[in-house]
Amino acid sequence: MPTSKEKLAFAKRLQDQIARKNVKGGTQLAKEFNLLHRGEAPVSPQTAHKWLTGRTIPTPDKLQTLADWLGVGMHWLHYGPPPPVGVKAKPLAPGEKYPLTPEAIELASKIEALDPKDRHFLEEFVDRLYDTGKE
Repeated sequence: MPTSKEKLAFAKRLQDQIARKNVKGGTQLAKEFNLLHRGEAPVSPQTAHKWLTGRTIPTPDKLQTLADWLGVGMHWLHYGPPPPVGVKAKPLAPGEKYPLTPEAIELASKIEALDPKDRHFLEEFVDRLYDTGKE
């Protein structure tokens, strides 16, 4: 599930690209999009507005239509540019913890709300992935 930051970054890329086509606002975006998209149902102006305000990211089929129309890569439109070559994420020092973000707190709350059996399964799964990554 995309974070709020990722959705806002997507919205900024979409806004910049539709501005190049002189498209302004959700209503005009929905109209232009619906002329091109071959999906089951048309996109409403409200949905297009959600894309532009970073409340949601389109499904892959809709992302592909947008990317084709805008002349950009679907991956770039969804995720943005890749990190520079040779730049690696800095690992945490022993004992150092990532700062808590609203997304991390929301995820922790969801995990805490799980049935104890499911929570135990998830903890084992994460431990297994973490141990595999260290090898």
